[in-house]
Amino acid sequence: MPTDPDTGYDPSLGRKFVFVTGGVMSGLGKGITAASTGRLLSNAGFDVTAVKVDPYLNVDAGTMNPYEHGEVYVLKDGGEVDLDLGNYERFLGTDMTFDHNVTTGKTYQHVIERERAGDYLGKTVQIIPHVTDDIKRRIREAAEGSDVCLIEIGGTVGDIESMPFLEALRQFAHEEDDEDILFTHVTLVPYSKNGEQKTKPTQHSVKELRSIGLQPDVLVGRCEDRLDPETKEKIALFCDVPTDAVFSNPDVEDIYHVPLMVEDEGLDEYVMERLGLADEALPKAERSTEWRELVTRDREDEIDVALVGKYALEDAYMSIHEALKHAGIQTGTEVNVLWVDADETREEHEERLASADAVVVPGGFGSRGTDGKIEAVRYARENDVPFLGLCLGFQMAVVEHARNVLGLEDAHSAEIDADTPHPVIDLLPEQYETEDMGGTMRLGAHETDIEPGTLAASVYGADSCTERHRHRYEVNPEYIDELEADGLVFSGRADNRMEILERPDHPFFFGTQAHPEFRSRPDRASPPFVALVEAALGSTDTTERNADVRL
Repeated sequence: MPTDPDTGYDPSLGRKFVFVTGGVMSGLGKGITAASTGRLLSNAGFDVTAVKVDPYLNVDAGTMNPYEHGEVYVLKDGGEVDLDLGNYERFLGTDMTFDHNVTTGKTYQHVIERERAGDYLGKTVQIIPHVTDDIKRRIREAAEGSDVCLIEIGGTVGDIESMPFLEALRQFAHEEDDEDILFTHVTLVPYSKNGEQKTKPTQHSVKELRSIGLQPDVLVGRCEDRLDPETKEKIALFCDVPTDAVFSNPDVEDIYHVPLMVEDEGLDEYVMERLGLADEALPKAERSTEWRELVTRDREDEIDVALVGKYALEDAYMSIHEALKHAGIQTGTEVNVLWVDADETREEHEERLASADAVVVPGGFGSRGTDGKIEAVRYARENDVPFLGLCLGFQMAVVEHARNVLGLEDAHSAEIDADTPHPVIDLLPEQYETEDMGGTMRLGAHETDIEPGTLAASVYGADSCTERHRHRYEVNPEYIDELEADGLVFSGRADNRMEILERPDHPFFFGTQAHPEFRSRPDRASPPFVALVEAALGSTDTTERNADVRL
């Protein structure tokens, strides 16, 4: 079928599509289930990509509060997206683009812009076909060139925000051959007080899905344990699917073990058979086992890393947690993350900070918690504790040096204190005329030149590196000479921008304006995180160091 001139929709794009919806409640792990399936399909030799659909009206995730929605994940092309895209990149080992995140805001914005431009030639613009066709177009274009595209529909079936997307999926089912499309529904299977696995929530969720014209091909039950055979049979009977299309996805200690669990359940084999891909898959003996070997690798050592932030929520710092985990995989180390509230560093978290083998100060925005982050930097500097500062953490290391080493009283970032007498961190020049908040920062992958013979050169093993960025402020060029006069070295630069700092008088003190955590993978750990873990393993014994701790 040719491209529709009214909608720009070309139904010939793409090959195989797996749609993943969720029922009963949000946060069940649809994304991890989809990413795990994708990992196994990739192991079997297929080129797999993914699309995350977010039914909110935001154009992107850039202006959303991490405490409510989790971290804002940054892609190489500068797209600010939902954290699930991070999981897809880590599980699939591929780089996504902003086109792989579809939001209601992005879709409606595009349709309205076309209407204003007169592209619809006077036609009444409606949800069907204009919005639904735009949704389908985006999914197909993101899937182009891949063997299988996994599409996760955010939210829960029944949400009013999801209706245009679910309608688009219903239309997909009519436009595709049966063997080219698969609907997977993830639901909650809770326990009753007497220990019985209850199927009624799943039944109601599937009933809701079927009421809008979608029949799931596969059901995945999220439960504390594997589903009992009787439970699977009951779900199959009441939800009108074969018993062998009902799969367990029980709780596991580490999300990287979910592909192993899914593989044991046989979900990947069922998906390949249902999509007509079984004959094209690599023989089992030839499939990659690298993932299993990585995530089951023994950890011979153990360290504690203090993460000093302001959001008491792991999802707000998910990529940092994962990057530390990846560094642990590479070094054979169990990395325990100790949460340190930057708002209460002195009052309640001194002991936790002092017990850590290393300190990470992450990125963030706004004034809350900055004093605690500066104190954490000072503690790491004065007590020779391995330190890694990321974005705002990098900037607070500059502020701490200016205040406590150079004696520049009240030095600060102009973002935090517009009246500071010493704005050692100031607004990027190109930001002065910026009015909109969304998508206007320095975003995405940027290259940094590294000074030979420095710690940064040792960390990256090269004279340059490319990392992803998300910031509006930078080191003030007017203070660079003064800042470097007493123990601080800017060892990485991008033209006149300071990108990496270090302290030659410290065992390991490393700050970066970038977010290296966004490029970290289980099989390709981020160099700064690996270097931090190695420094923590080789540092002075924690108990000896803490005998003379200064906080």
